[in-house]
Amino acid sequence: MEQKQIYQELKEFRLTGMAECWEQMVQTGTAASVSLMDGLEMMLQSERDTRQANRTKRLIKGAKFRYGNAFLDDFTFDSARGRDRARIIQLATCDFIRKGQSVTITGPAGVGKSYMATMLGHQACEAGYGVMYLNMQKLLEQVRELRMEGRVAKYFEKVADTPLVIVEDFGFSVLDGQQLLDFMELIEDRHGRKSTIITSQLPVKDWYGVLKKNATIADAIIDRIAKTAIHFELSGDSMRK
Repeated sequence: MEQKQIYQELKEFRLTGMAECWEQMVQTGTAASVSLMDGLEMMLQSERDTRQANRTKRLIKGAKFRYGNAFLDDFTFDSARGRDRARIIQLATCDFIRKGQSVTITGPAGVGKSYMATMLGHQACEAGYGVMYLNMQKLLEQVRELRMEGRVAKYFEKVADTPLVIVEDFGFSVLDGQQLLDFMELIEDRHGRKSTIITSQLPVKDWYGVLKKNATIADAIIDRIAKTAIHFELSGDSMRK
């Protein structure tokens, strides 16, 4: 079998990583000198790397992050402003996702809440976890529309099964009626099973005011998030300046 035919066969079997590795080996002359076992090992490793990279790209695209370039290597640590290196590095291992823990990130506008949440989301995708990035107001509107269409149950199932859900801008408006029930369902379905990151300009101690129109539900939500989550309170000048 000719070298080009081997390349085409690998491509037809959708072994893209192996095909690219083989082509590189041919171009560098390695294919003629390397042993069969070493060559197979190189090609298999290339295939694993390619599949991992493709999976990460699909997960990042599906998450629909607000920021496309929020990565751990570019993150600015500053313990005085709530961005403690050791704590954030620990989160970046995604151990909190494996444990089903939640995270709250609070602070004034522009201090990097969404950026930090997105960075953790990227870390999750690179670790192979599915992520949903949701704006709170858009989430409530989407749920309202899906309820009218009779498709809300299926959506809640999707949210409940996603390893990491990021809810941005919680607390911009007081939740009441069906909104409060919907948010409670989202939190209840995930509590203790899946991880949720919530960003908010309000300190956690003030969240009760956003949910106050139903004290029973407010207590339940606070108990499931505020009392058990890993908390970060960011401060400092706005990074948007």
